[in-house]
Amino acid sequence: MKVKTNKQKFLILALLILSGEFIYFLPYVLSRVFRPTFLDVFQLNNFQLGSLFSVYGIVALLSYVYGGVITDKYSPRKLMSSALFLTALGGLVLASYPSYKTLQILYGYWGFTSVFLFWGAMIKATRLWGGDNNQGKAFGFLDGGRGIVAASMGSIGVFIFSIILTTDIESASVIERQEAFRYVILFSSFMVAFIGLLVFIFLRSSEEKSTNVKSSLNSLTNIKHVLKNESIWLLMIIIMCAYVGYKVTDIYSLYASEVMFYDQIEAAKVGAVQLYLRPIVCIMIGLLADKTKNMFWIIFGFITMLIGAVIFSLGFIQPDMNFIFFLSLVVLAVGTYSIRALYFAVLKEAKVPFALTGTAVGLISVVGYSPDIFAGPIMGYLLDTYPGVVGHQYVYLILVVFSVIGLIASLRFARLIKKLPK
Repeated sequence: MKVKTNKQKFLILALLILSGEFIYFLPYVLSRVFRPTFLDVFQLNNFQLGSLFSVYGIVALLSYVYGGVITDKYSPRKLMSSALFLTALGGLVLASYPSYKTLQILYGYWGFTSVFLFWGAMIKATRLWGGDNNQGKAFGFLDGGRGIVAASMGSIGVFIFSIILTTDIESASVIERQEAFRYVILFSSFMVAFIGLLVFIFLRSSEEKSTNVKSSLNSLTNIKHVLKNESIWLLMIIIMCAYVGYKVTDIYSLYASEVMFYDQIEAAKVGAVQLYLRPIVCIMIGLLADKTKNMFWIIFGFITMLIGAVIFSLGFIQPDMNFIFFLSLVVLAVGTYSIRALYFAVLKEAKVPFALTGTAVGLISVVGYSPDIFAGPIMGYLLDTYPGVVGHQYVYLILVVFSVIGLIASLRFARLIKKLPK
C-alpha cells in the first residue's frame, strides 16, 4: 500500500471509521441505544422489532456474496459514498413513523444499501490500510473508532431527545416522545449523508487506484477457490458466534429498563455508556494483537464472553445491585468486542489472497452474519413471552451455547493456521 504521508493515512482511516459506523446508525444503533423508546414511538413489540432485523438480514444474506464480488472490481470510494447517501434517504422515511409493513420494506432496503454496496468495500480498504504487518491494528482501530463514533452519537442522541422532550419522560405522551425522537432520526440522517459526501470527496488517489483490482479469474472460480480453504469455514462459525454476542448488546438498555427498573432516559444512557467500552477494548486489543497473536485474543474474547453470559443467565442480579450489573456488563462487553475487533484481521493468517478479499468477506459474511436473520426474532419472542428477568435469562443462555461453539472453532482455527506454510 502506497500512502505518501501519515496525514493522508490518518484521513483514510478516519473516513473508514466514520462511514463504517454511520452506515449502521439508522438501522441498528438508534434502536440499540433507545430500545424502550424505539418500541414505544413505533408501537412495536420485541418480536416485531426482531422481525425487522430479520428482514434486513435476509436481504443482507443475498447481498454479501454479490457485494463481495463487485468489491473486487470497483472503487470503494464510489461504492461506500453511494451506500451512505442511499441509507440517509431511508432515514427520512423512518422519521415519518410509517406503518409496520413500510418499516419491513425500509429495513430490507437498508440491508441492500449497507451490505451490497458497502460492507466488502470497507473491509477491503481496511485490509489494504493495514498492509502486511498491521492487520490487528487496522481492524482494532476500525472497530474501536467505530465504537467512539457510536458512543458519541448515542450520547448526542440522548441529549437531543432529553432537550426536545420538555415534559418528564414518565408522563410524556407517545406523541410527545415521537416528536422528540424525530429530531434524533433527522439529525442522524443528516450526519450519514454528510459522511457520504466526505467519503466521495476525500477517499481518493492511491487508495482508490490500489483497491480497484480486477481479478483475472471469473467470479465463480473465485468463489470455488475461497471455499476450498478450511479456515474460511471456521471463520464463518467464529464470526457467527461472536455476532450473536454483538446482537445481545441490543438489549442492554432493555435489561436496564425491565430488570433494573431504570426509566427510559437512564436506560438509554446505559445503552450509550456501554458503547464507550467498544473503542477502549478494540483499540487496546488491536495494539496488542500485532505484537502477539490475533487468535490468542479471539480465544480470550470467547472465554470472557462465556463468563459474562453465564453470570446474566443465572439471573441473580437484582434491581439494587447496580455495581454487579455494570461489572457483569463490562465483562460481557469486553469479551464481545475483543473478538469483534479481530475476526477479519486473521484473513492474512488464513492465506486469503488480497485480490479475493471482497469475495472471501462476502462468503464468510453469509454465515457469519446470519444471526441478523434469526437472533432478533428469537430474542424478541423470548422477551415478550417471558417478561422480566426470565426472558433475559433465556437469551443469555443461548449466548452461553454460542460462546462455547465459538471457542471450540477458534481453538481449531489456531491449530490449523500453525500447519499452514509461512
